[in-house]
Amino acid sequence: MKLGYLIGVGVIALAVVAFLMLHAAHEAPAQLGSPSGFEGFAPSGQINYNGNTDPIGDLILNNGTTIHNTIWNGQYASTIIQNHDQIVQLNDQFVGQTDPVNNQPYVNLQDVYVIKGQVPVQQVTINGQPYYVIEANKINQSDIAGFYTYQGWVNKFITAINTPGTVAAVLPGNSPVFQWTNTIGTVAYQTILYGEHQPFAGGGGNILVLPNKTIIPYGLTESPSGTAISFDLPQQSYNPPS
Repeated sequence: MKLGYLIGVGVIALAVVAFLMLHAAHEAPAQLGSPSGFEGFAPSGQINYNGNTDPIGDLILNNGTTIHNTIWNGQYASTIIQNHDQIVQLNDQFVGQTDPVNNQPYVNLQDVYVIKGQVPVQQVTINGQPYYVIEANKINQSDIAGFYTYQGWVNKFITAINTPGTVAAVLPGNSPVFQWTNTIGTVAYQTILYGEHQPFAGGGGNILVLPNKTIIPYGLTESPSGTAISFDLPQQSYNPPS
């Protein structure tokens, strides 16, 4: 990886932290991300914040910057906890088993919550450690939607939905993608498998198709399911060129 790229990423991350600290000093939430882009929140656990049990994880901005120790506070907090707990349980149940279609081992999936537009974030200190709080009650419900995909693709998923020309589609049941002996083939089938369970009922078998024809399989959560995020309701089917 080029040194210039690493320096550039570091400068962006430091700029975000400085921006948050400035707003924290004035007790006003910072608006992070792009007004016309998509940001993502990937939960990893829970934390007690102001008497509430909230999900905690990473905030992934549209430019690829990742902010760790981010708390989701407000609407959908309990839903995100329930969804994430179910993903963890399904991973525990199926990872270690084999996909019956392509004969490859299942992989860990991860839920991620997409926000359309900028995200209001407040910096706080808990037990001497800095955290960043998403003030979810200030986000329109139609601008929040839940997805799940391969754990190693979460950042790529956010990059893909911010890439002009990316479209959402559904894989037909006879698609050869399910037989591909790689992670794409496995995750394509695995999202359908997880979609047989609440709260993901019927949510699997979707793909993002990038302009270069790369595909990223994903599933949908039943809630949140913001109507302003078109990737939440694919309207076309797609098979890769043979």
